[in-house]
Amino acid sequence: MKAIEAGMRITLKNILFLTDFSEPSEVALPFAVEIARAYGAKTFALHVLRPDPLLYSTPASVAIATEAQEERAKAEMQRIGSHLAGMPHETMMEWGIGMWPTIARAIKDNHIDLLVLGTHGRTGAEKLLLGSVAEEIFRRSPVPVLTVGPEVSKGVHTGARFHRVLFATDFSSHSLAAWPYALSFAQENQARLVLLHVAPKANDKEEFGEISASSPLVRLNALLEKDAGLWCHPEAAVEYGDPGTGILETAKERGVDLIVLGIRNTADHLGAATHLERATAHKVVAHARCPVLTVRE
Repeated sequence: MKAIEAGMRITLKNILFLTDFSEPSEVALPFAVEIARAYGAKTFALHVLRPDPLLYSTPASVAIATEAQEERAKAEMQRIGSHLAGMPHETMMEWGIGMWPTIARAIKDNHIDLLVLGTHGRTGAEKLLLGSVAEEIFRRSPVPVLTVGPEVSKGVHTGARFHRVLFATDFSSHSLAAWPYALSFAQENQARLVLLHVAPKANDKEEFGEISASSPLVRLNALLEKDAGLWCHPEAAVEYGDPGTGILETAKERGVDLIVLGIRNTADHLGAATHLERATAHKVVAHARCPVLTVRE
């Protein structure tokens, strides 16, 4: 993904909303709509039809099952289209054995700038359509992904608007790739911006109040533009312990309604991400009570 410098205005011209017509997808739809309105973007709603081997026992059953799937999908896409009425949009249905190749083609063909999807957040044998591939999507996607997890419906309802944005970083290059997006979303929504670093353990000097130039708090404040405080009322915070837990607890305590994370570029080798990093991203997406925007380096 092409790097964007802090201070540059983020441009979102085309948004891809992925749907499997499930409840998580329904919860995600208003966020796609509101972001499109805020940025003046066109929304592409995509549903990937996948063959069900259990229904294809004979040639006749294949035709019947295929027609039934397509008719149901058309009806659902018409309903989604009604939610997008009055704004630039397009609904799309495509057959595909796998999700990612179809999504990748849609990103390229439609010059997508942002993906929005809902996920079940399930693990193991219970993983479903957007639950099983959600991490693959945000790890592979060349554009940022807004994932609306299973806990979002239990959180504070804000009409799909963001009033407090949390940017979490460990100061690595991949985590800092998300910083311009955190700034932009805070600015577009006139939201408060919280910068967070979760350290594994407290440093003795910092515990006694001796803040050095390399301390996390100083480094967080250094990220801010000199005039950022005029519009986003930034707050910097340092917590200690497990990164995923620290991000989730800070988000809950501060009433955050958008978490922004930068993730490592592992598009070709998904296993290259460390276990800790994979666990952190998955944990935050699965348990956050607000949407999570992931930006791949």
